[in-house]
Amino acid sequence: MNENTMSAFPARFLWGASTAPHQIEGNNINSDWWARESLMPGMEPSGDALDSYHRYREDMELLADAGCTAYRFGIEWARIEPRPGQISRAELAHYRRMIDTALELGLEPVITLQHFTSPRWFAEEGGWLGEKAAARFASFVTTATHILDGVQWVATMNEPNMQAMMVMLQEAMRSGQLAEWQSPTVDGEAQRERIAANLPVPEPRFGHRMVELHHAVRDIVRERTGAKVGWTIANGALTATPGNEEKLAEVRYAYEDLYLEGSRGDDWIGVQSYSSQQVDANGLVPHPERPDNTQTGAAYRPDALGMAVRHAWEVTGLPILVTENGIATSDDDRRIAYTTDALRGLSAAMADGADVHGYLHWSLLDNYEWGHWEPTFGLAAVDRETFERKAKPSLAWLGSVARTNGAAVTESLS
Repeated sequence: MNENTMSAFPARFLWGASTAPHQIEGNNINSDWWARESLMPGMEPSGDALDSYHRYREDMELLADAGCTAYRFGIEWARIEPRPGQISRAELAHYRRMIDTALELGLEPVITLQHFTSPRWFAEEGGWLGEKAAARFASFVTTATHILDGVQWVATMNEPNMQAMMVMLQEAMRSGQLAEWQSPTVDGEAQRERIAANLPVPEPRFGHRMVELHHAVRDIVRERTGAKVGWTIANGALTATPGNEEKLAEVRYAYEDLYLEGSRGDDWIGVQSYSSQQVDANGLVPHPERPDNTQTGAAYRPDALGMAVRHAWEVTGLPILVTENGIATSDDDRRIAYTTDALRGLSAAMADGADVHGYLHWSLLDNYEWGHWEPTFGLAAVDRETFERKAKPSLAWLGSVARTNGAAVTESLS
């Protein structure tokens, strides 16, 4: 290796993985998603999930023992406030123990306050579109700040652009315009995969609402903790087909730039990237049907991460954490190959000036994917009968990348 290679990843760069509470904890019975799983046709239940509510230390040890230095996880609003105004001190203590365990193991905790799920009562009173939404969310975030001592990175929301899309789909279902819920990672037949890979672009009116809610709580976090505050955006790494640059700008604004612009004034921005997609005169172009498409039907595009980081940096100028990047595949060699190329693209973006502070892989574990179990994103497999964790070679590989601060993937380019 040489010094120029190492300089792409600065000292104290964070290396690790991410999870979401509903996808791994299990029995999140007061959640709106728990209710949705029992009501929506074609949805598999999360059930016990991976029992990470009880096995979080084991999960964190997987990362720490591999050599990683950070773990992004969420705290579950529906557990902490199962009824309006009723705060569970036991649940607050549980999530504080998780933070303490991460710190004890040498993992920087990156905390997400809301990762797609909310209390069932919140959804029933109107959810994010309800008159009380901003006050309810602010109250929860204020409560959550009591357990955030020592946390340096806090995300108010995960992928508000995807949440805006979900709100839009839910409104369509209520009005009868949509018969069946579509998960962002639907598996199965090719037709369903194409649907999953081409979910609708959220209308800006929903996006402006999410920005408003983010702004309502970010100063609460900033004033009550020592943490840097931001949120995480699903980045499409969108490109224009010839002659359709104006359409690209229109689609990209609705899909992600509205949210990137809404992060101005934050301390950091989370970039979440998996694939790239084109835009033509009609909008998003379906992912081409190719043998190397992932389990979700998305194109195999490890170069998307570098593209996404460059665009987020151009729009916001904020420090960046890569809070999700990965591939749905049963072939772990392919996962390593994908992530190697993604990290090389990230290194190149950083060499060109993007201020990136960490890389968190999605996901630590093969987990529940919002309505089904088929896509496997994890660095570790889990037996859903015994809950035994089994690290895949990709976890050891990412640990080797962490221990060399990226030289394991970039030295061959020098």
